[in-house]
Order: sequence, then structure tokens, then C-alpha cells
Amino acid sequence: MLKVNGINVYYGNIQAIKDVSLEINQGEIVTLIGANGAGKSTLLKTISGLLKPKKGEVLFQDKSIAGKAAQTIVKQGISHVPEGRRVFANMTVEENLELGAYLRKDKAEIKRDFEKVFELFPRLLERKKQQSGTLSGGEQQMLAMGRALMARPKLLLLDEPSMGLAPLLVKTIFRIIEEINKTGTTILLVEQNANMALSIADRVYVIETGKVVLSGTADELNASDQLKMAYLGGH
Repeated sequence: MLKVNGINVYYGNIQAIKDVSLEINQGEIVTLIGANGAGKSTLLKTISGLLKPKKGEVLFQDKSIAGKAAQTIVKQGISHVPEGRRVFANMTVEENLELGAYLRKDKAEIKRDFEKVFELFPRLLERKKQQSGTLSGGEQQMLAMGRALMARPKLLLLDEPSMGLAPLLVKTIFRIIEEINKTGTTILLVEQNANMALSIADRVYVIETGKVVLSGTADELNASDQLKMAYLGGH
């Protein structure tokens, strides 16, 4: 579904991504793990059109999307839930969700998707008319995910969904990620919580200082001593 071939991405003169290649098949959950500053968020931003690669290609369903405008990429079926949630604080939950469907015209289907989002996140239904800035961190994460789903993505990019959340909420968010995947949405997940990420992923890429240093199935990487020492605290 997605193929990234040898991309290089810079911030000014600083190279953040170095010849990274990866692929994601339809229906998979693929996770990127690595330390802070390894280039994981930069990679997601490049896929979703917020950054342009200097070199290399990004193919989505065999079409080149590298350097295309972010809204064009949303239209083609990729939604990005950024790190830090980025909800529109002075708008209601409902208005944030409506914005997720901004590019769509199919009113009846949009209504159906509202219902689906409220099924996945009952808490959002209770808070429908509430200003988003007054929600808890966990509720804002649910809203950011719900808003992305309103665009009906084929591929959902999730950047650190568990960041700053209580352990119980982290479990809830990961359970919902699995549910979203079961309904047919492919997921690329960036996550600091390597144990949780590996528990739901099909395949894993490990990124260090802008390079992919390890990749494999979640089971293979779970069994890797190298990975355990580096990311799982040796457990």
C-alpha cells in the first residue's frame, strides 16, 4: 500500500532522515520505534506531505505522493494524527470532527461515520458540545483520532498516541487502534512505548539517528536481544 524508497529529509542543513526505505501492506499495523529525535515524526510528516524529501520517493497505492500538498494526500486516503494531538481548542468536539470530513461531500456517509466515531469513543458523544480545550489529555487523543477517521483514511498515521496518558488510558487507546485496524484501516504507528507497540504490530522498523537499523515481524523483534537491551529496558 505504501512504499518509501531511499528518502532523505533535511531541516535546513541538518539531515533528519538518511536513505530510509520501508513498506506497508494493506491491512497491517506497522510500528516505528526509536529514541526521541530519531526521525520518526519527520518520517510521518514526509509521508503526509508536511515535509518534502530532498531525495527518494514515496508511493501510495503505486502513485507518487512525495512533495504533494498535504490536502491532496488526505484526499488520496492518508490521515495523520500528529504528536501532541493538535485539536482546535476553542471549537467543540462535534466541530472538530466535522473538520475531519472537510473534503467530503457524501452527507449520509458522513453522518454514518459520526456514529462510528461515537461508537469507538463513547466519551466523545458525552462531550459532543463541549469545547475541545476543556477535555482531558486522553479525551483529546480520542478526538484527534476520531477527527482523522472522519476523512475515511485507507492509511492512518499515528504519532505517539500514548504520550502523557495514564497506563489505563494507554490500554484503551491501543485497544481502539486494534479495532480501527480490524475495520480495514491500515496503520503506521510511531510509539515510544515499545512494549505496547510490539503487542499489536504485525511488523516493526527501528529507527536510530535517521536510519532504519532493524526491521522484522513483531515476533522476531520481540525475540531480539539487541532490541530488548536498547528499547525494552532488557525485560
